[in-house]
Amino acid sequence: MCVILFLLLVCPSILASEVFDDNHWKKTSYDDLQESLHIKHNKRVAKNVILFIGDGMGPNTITAARIYKESKEGYLYWEKFDHVGALKTYSNNKLVTDPGCSATALFAGVKANSGTLGLSSDVKRNDCFQSIIEGNRVITIAKMAQDAGKATGIVTNGRITHATTAAMYAHSANKDWECDTNMPYIAPQCKDIARQLVEDEPGKNFNVIMGGGRQQLMTDSPSIPEDPVEGNKTSTRADNRNLIAEWIRQKEVEGVRYTIPKTKKELLGLDPNQTDYLLGIFQNDHFPFASKVNYTVKNIPSLEEMATTAVKVLSNNKRGFVLMVANALIDKAHQSRRSREASDETFELSKAVEGTMKLLEAAGIKNDTLVIVTSSHSDTLTISGTPDVGSDILETPKVDITDGAVLDYATVKKNNYFDSAVSGGVVREDTTLKENTNGGNDVFVYATGPYSYLFHRIHEQTYVPEVIQYASRIGHHSHHYHLLAKARHSGSSTITSSIIVITAVQLIFRLFDFM
Repeated sequence: MCVILFLLLVCPSILASEVFDDNHWKKTSYDDLQESLHIKHNKRVAKNVILFIGDGMGPNTITAARIYKESKEGYLYWEKFDHVGALKTYSNNKLVTDPGCSATALFAGVKANSGTLGLSSDVKRNDCFQSIIEGNRVITIAKMAQDAGKATGIVTNGRITHATTAAMYAHSANKDWECDTNMPYIAPQCKDIARQLVEDEPGKNFNVIMGGGRQQLMTDSPSIPEDPVEGNKTSTRADNRNLIAEWIRQKEVEGVRYTIPKTKKELLGLDPNQTDYLLGIFQNDHFPFASKVNYTVKNIPSLEEMATTAVKVLSNNKRGFVLMVANALIDKAHQSRRSREASDETFELSKAVEGTMKLLEAAGIKNDTLVIVTSSHSDTLTISGTPDVGSDILETPKVDITDGAVLDYATVKKNNYFDSAVSGGVVREDTTLKENTNGGNDVFVYATGPYSYLFHRIHEQTYVPEVIQYASRIGHHSHHYHLLAKARHSGSSTITSSIIVITAVQLIFRLFDFM
């Protein structure tokens, strides 16, 4: 018995490589069909919307993470959602997109130019003058939700000013203009991204802001060995401003209840029912990879802990909320050709989705919440070779490069190969490249909740915010908008009547808010 237990511990592939007979597969397929036949279309108005983004999480990343963590027959949590489609990710001017312009498509519904974020396709990269023209600034789902009276929030394990997250609130002709030291002298009239978060709409109105990037928000941010200021890798603020302190003063003037958790303990110890606004900046730069963090010892919150706390705070709003949760570290791992960390981070996102879904169910708001999981862009990871069923997908090839389970990083130049079984080791790499590149292939979109069935085939990436607006009746799908549109097609007397009705409805909503 001891020998069997030992073999199972040291050779988990023994379990993973179990062989099933024909009846198993027939029953599996039949059960799958029965589930599909009983899927119901939820046509409720989505009171809440949660959009999970895996930055750089292409289809092969999802497959690799599933095999690595859940075996060949397992699933990441969102893979059991009822509805799935695919998104085309190209930008306005590049076949292979980047996080800034792809997130602009996801949050605002337009294809932007490479290197920009929150702007129309009329603005080229580094064109500060065009970026400050109001007509070139796109409206995101965050602003639409705020205009509808909903609470809003952003959560990330990357810098809060990083491109994917910044596209929810900023308008920048360069996604790298995260703070003042990255701003060129030719753009004095443009604000850096960090300032836009604190000074402008919709950023300053976010009810929840959580992530890293303290060094972009304040000058002389404290640096310790566990949380160094990454001056050589990214920008650091140098204009003697402390935007965190400015955010606090702003909330005090507004007379609202706010909290500034600095650690995991403080975050998990706050009372969400007594919190209207939350600003939690837990790292100077990006968070460390989850595989490097012992969450029971380190005082850094996990993505799941931040996401679930955000939902608890945002749920205080009677009209609902819109929340965006991003795992920025998947792409960071891919950039360094670290497929093990990319798989770990994909699994971290899966845990965040699972924890959030369980919270929604416990709170009784699951059926009122549209939950979407997708990616900003893909990666160049490929799964190749002739590995045996049950093999460790990250193991070193046994004889030949095609003999084992191989994860390749295929680029337009050469191939960059996978992490070996030794953490951090690289079997083979293209030394002509400093880092890996993004991928241009389609990404999946998974959805559950109200109107999730609208994701059903290959769509443009710009389709995502269209569904969000329709499902939650915000933006140009709001009731207010439809009343005005209907009035425009009628006579002047009808317009007057419609305006009276709209005003009356707004007054009633306000009365309910004070009750």
